[in-house]
Amino acid sequence: MIRLVKIGGNVVDNPELLERFCDDFARLEGDKIIVHGGGVLASKIQKALGQEPVKIEGRRVTDAETLKVVTMVYAGWCNKNLVALLQKRGCNAIGLAGCDANVIKASKRAPKTLSDGVTTVDYGFVGDVRPESVNADFLRSLISQGIVPVLCAINHDARGQLLNTNADTVASSVACALGAELLYCFEKKGVLMDCDDEGSVIPSLKPSDFERLKKDGVIAEGMIPKLENSFNALRSGASGVTIKHSDDLLKPDAGTKLSL
Repeated sequence: MIRLVKIGGNVVDNPELLERFCDDFARLEGDKIIVHGGGVLASKIQKALGQEPVKIEGRRVTDAETLKVVTMVYAGWCNKNLVALLQKRGCNAIGLAGCDANVIKASKRAPKTLSDGVTTVDYGFVGDVRPESVNADFLRSLISQGIVPVLCAINHDARGQLLNTNADTVASSVACALGAELLYCFEKKGVLMDCDDEGSVIPSLKPSDFERLKKDGVIAEGMIPKLENSFNALRSGASGVTIKHSDDLLKPDAGTKLSL
């Protein structure tokens, strides 16, 4: 079984968390793959360049200038820094954007009606990815050679246009295409009843629980697309989904386990 580990931007941008994650990931046995974010650093760079990051319902609006920044950050620094840290530990990794070897194709997102049922938003150069858009055979060939693919959130439409995709969506689609177990690792212990209390981890979650907690405001902002992607992954071929802290990668009982 392949394990797909997705790490968030708060881990990628935290040297101590990232070093510990790489230590654990290198020790993780069996076939494995990484998908990473980098939104925290991307937002910092945007602000330094005089751009104001815009997120709506947890997803980044990507105009032409924002696309340049996120490509430099995700496919550049974040991806290659992570690959270098893994190589340091004897984990033979290769960093890829979706355009590399045509590993992931995306379709540009059409203007979307938000959850209020009224507001329509054009997210710009944002790409939607589906499991059938993933070159699963190529990824399996790398893994069979002992090479760990490290995928960022930059994809392409096969017509010369780069597109920014939510990294959780990339992780979900790749996990489904490979029938992999999906581990979302970020800076929290799991899905929390109280975001300020790390001891309030919800050990298990079903779609009905998600809808209720979202309605009550317990689950909000960036956690909404993360859980939407998680449940979609379970419905579409992923062998399991767990949301946990990056420090708990090697602890099988840690975090929030999702089920249908």
